[in-house]
Amino acid sequence: MPAFGRPRHTRHRFEYFAILALAAVMRALPLEFASRWSGATWRLLAPRLRRHQRALNNLALAFPEKSHGEIEQMALAMWDNLGRTFAEFFQMDRLVKSDRIVMETPELFEALRGSGGGVVCSLHMANWEIVSEGGLRVGWLPAGVYQKIANPLVDRLVKTLRTPLYPGGLMEKSPATARNLLRYARAGGCVAIMADQRTSGGVATTFFGRPANSTRLPAFIARSANVPLYLCGAKRLPGARFLLRLARVIVPQTSDSVGDIATATEGLQSSIELMIREAPEQWMWGHRRWD
Repeated sequence: MPAFGRPRHTRHRFEYFAILALAAVMRALPLEFASRWSGATWRLLAPRLRRHQRALNNLALAFPEKSHGEIEQMALAMWDNLGRTFAEFFQMDRLVKSDRIVMETPELFEALRGSGGGVVCSLHMANWEIVSEGGLRVGWLPAGVYQKIANPLVDRLVKTLRTPLYPGGLMEKSPATARNLLRYARAGGCVAIMADQRTSGGVATTFFGRPANSTRLPAFIARSANVPLYLCGAKRLPGARFLLRLARVIVPQTSDSVGDIATATEGLQSSIELMIREAPEQWMWGHRRWD
């Protein structure tokens, strides 16, 4: 192995075993205790990171009417939520089999049973990993997309834990992913996409009153495959419990495909904003969303 590669290899192994140790601890603890403890730890330590200032800046842009103190409290609550989500990830198999996940409108979810799927988008809110459970409960087989982690050992571990949530396949983000997802949607499958992050070369939309590049992939697949487009989000409730909410996003089918995709993407981002406004402290504000 080249000399420059050995330190990276050693770091990867150290990170991997550290994650394994954390996973063992989290799984050994009762779910509620692990969630609460991890949330408190992140709330204490995360404000010392550079991303805390970005979160504060983003919150101030989104909520100019809020005071500095209110913004700070929202950011701290955000870190608490992310810490809880981290701990819950290692008990995902237990979480989805419990009674901790309820549907806001069960009849709306149930009406989708046997409908053949569609494109279901979500956002990094509450514990977003559980959103696929909504599809599984109505008989869908979601196919998801994931961003490969630089550490191959950690990447393999995380993918192994997430794969059961996506029986339709968990695809690494790549140039071929859009084609594979479109093929799956046309075959009647359920395509699951995270749609709340900034995307270079995406559609120009408005998000919290400011210009934001947004992914066109969900609208593109829904329109091309002529299938419904949905937004499904999780809301954290007391006691490590969650509410799944579903909203239909209209996808026009006119002779102007570019305009149709732009309109649907704008509608999707508006629906995402509405969900965030209901519980802004549960969304992940630390990433770069606006230009």
